[in-house]
Amino acid sequence: MKDDRESLASSAGGKSLRATQSAPPEDTSDGTKEIWGARHTFAFMGFLGFAVIYAMRVNLSVAIVAMVAKNVTTNTNVTDDDLACPLPDDYGQDDGYSQPGEFDWDEKTQGLILGSFYYGYACTNLLSGIAAERFGGRLVGGVGILLTSVLTLLTPWAARTSDGLFIALRILEGMTSATSFPSANSLIAAWVLPEERSKYSSFIYAGVQFGTVVTLAASGFMCNSSFLGGWPSVFYVFGSLGVVWSVFWFPLVYDNPAQHPRISKHELEYLKPIAQLKTSISTKKTPWKSIWTSKPVWSIIVVHFGFNWAFYTLLTELPTYLDRIQHFNLSSNGLLSALPYAIMYVYSLFHSLLMDHFTKNKTIRILNVRRLSMAVACFVPMLALIGMCFVGCHRTLAIVILCIAVGACGACYSGHFCSHVDLAPCYAGTLIGLTGTFATIPGFVSPAVTGAITKDNQTLAAWQTVFLISAVITGAPALIYILTISADTQPWNYAEELGF
Repeated sequence: MKDDRESLASSAGGKSLRATQSAPPEDTSDGTKEIWGARHTFAFMGFLGFAVIYAMRVNLSVAIVAMVAKNVTTNTNVTDDDLACPLPDDYGQDDGYSQPGEFDWDEKTQGLILGSFYYGYACTNLLSGIAAERFGGRLVGGVGILLTSVLTLLTPWAARTSDGLFIALRILEGMTSATSFPSANSLIAAWVLPEERSKYSSFIYAGVQFGTVVTLAASGFMCNSSFLGGWPSVFYVFGSLGVVWSVFWFPLVYDNPAQHPRISKHELEYLKPIAQLKTSISTKKTPWKSIWTSKPVWSIIVVHFGFNWAFYTLLTELPTYLDRIQHFNLSSNGLLSALPYAIMYVYSLFHSLLMDHFTKNKTIRILNVRRLSMAVACFVPMLALIGMCFVGCHRTLAIVILCIAVGACGACYSGHFCSHVDLAPCYAGTLIGLTGTFATIPGFVSPAVTGAITKDNQTLAAWQTVFLISAVITGAPALIYILTISADTQPWNYAEELGF
């Protein structure tokens, strides 16, 4: 076993350009016959990691509905009954424990609070990618989630102390959680063969939807219960789960197959070609000039920004829309907010398996898989968001269209999320950190825009404007991506060998 690891490490450090382009092993390798291997453990822990990190990100979206006093968010500008939906007979009649909101935040302040997380996220995204490649995704990702968990546990105290401290804590939480995607991409490049990336990436990133679904569904009930004081329980429970996850992450996951002490000989041999695709780059210089002037990289930046505008708008504002416009009670709000993400979770797995099938059978090229996936992930939500402008007070129709909008987003994990590894497996962490920095901007701009549009104006017309803006910003970048993206490994991935 030791000789196998030394051979793998040696091949990682001394690859040639020709070696990097060698074909992956055939599926008849013994590594494929194992029921469970080290790479499966990594994928499962990655899935749980994203579930936990997103639970700590989205819990505030539902909690803030319970935290804010109802009389603060009024429709002071509404003068026509046609501009607002009538209150249902059962509105405000949640079963069980309920308490009045503690905070007098208006829509603009709520937008600032919801978006503050992404200010921090944008600051450390690129740095996280560089750190993941220098120090390993295992350490950077694990420490990031552990610190985020501790900050989440401190959230109720910070919110009750002062608005400024609460916002500062959410900014710090964004900074620590920004390690997740760059670390995962770096580890995927080290553990997953190219033809399996869609399947593994989609499974790992499906933790985003799983965590979102569980959190949104559970948070409504938790906020409406007496458990740990109502809304604070949302932060105590999910923060604790993050700490527990960290305890298991470090002994179970390693940066690459060569370092894993318990990997089988068969799996090590099966994954050996990855050493020819991704080298250990702790001493390599990042080819920044080539990256910044790469058309495919800018293609990812543009589509990542546009996709995230719609995704973050719905992720942060959907519970508020269901509460203020469609007037769902708190418990129903959480469940209905979770439903679109449950559909996204299921569809992301179905889509990835379908794309993997087409790729292995050579029915569709990898490039066209990326194009098709982002067409679904952006154009379907764009049309659905336009449709939201016409649903009015039809609550069921609104939920159906929102499910379509969010569900189709699941195709993205076989699209631009794989493009970073396609273009440069050696710099996958840096690339997703770079594109993620730009893509985080909608995280704080979108809630601010929504807050400005709906401040003292919780009307159908105001939310139609929100949905229409999201539709336009989501659709246009997808076309750019489809026309300009590449699935080929870029020459600057081999920067040192080619003298970049």
